[in-house]
Amino acid sequence: MRWFRFIVLYTALALGANAALADMAAVEALRSGSMAKLNLHRAPVELPAAALIDMTDTPRGLDEFKGKVVLVNFWATWCAPCRKEMPGLGNLQTELGGDDFQVVTIAVGRNPVPSIQKFMGEIGVDNLTMLRDPKQQFAREMAVMGLPITIILDREGQEIARLHGDAEWDSDSAKAIITALIGANG
Repeated sequence: MRWFRFIVLYTALALGANAALADMAAVEALRSGSMAKLNLHRAPVELPAAALIDMTDTPRGLDEFKGKVVLVNFWATWCAPCRKEMPGLGNLQTELGGDDFQVVTIAVGRNPVPSIQKFMGEIGVDNLTMLRDPKQQFAREMAVMGLPITIILDREGQEIARLHGDAEWDSDSAKAIITALIGANG
């Protein structure tokens, strides 16, 4: 009887893993344009604890977004490619954001609140969750080498994809990928 339960459990896990791999293969097929740079992980990657702060210096963490698919964008006010892609992130949040999906930005390094507010005002983005990593501790632990870097988290808060450099996050390909990830993680 014990052996039978082991076989049933193993079969269920194998089928679940195969389904997850099939879902990621379907997502991979959606990559085009700037989304071709998106690297999908074969298995979710645990994140270190994120000791971040918001615009009022209140401690925050990414764990508060568990239950949603989350796109986390590491950026800085001095980063030209960040300025280029930020409006697309705002558009993506407007179109897909809600109970199942959230865009979260993390300003890395010395980015004073007034500079962040000025940056966002100049580009007309006011709908993104803005967190800060002023000492770059979390960015270092996440191996963020250069900006922008975007990671996508599953509903468990694990990294499932990463993109180096800027991208068109409001493109048809990006929206299809995020929609598929929301469905795959549902």
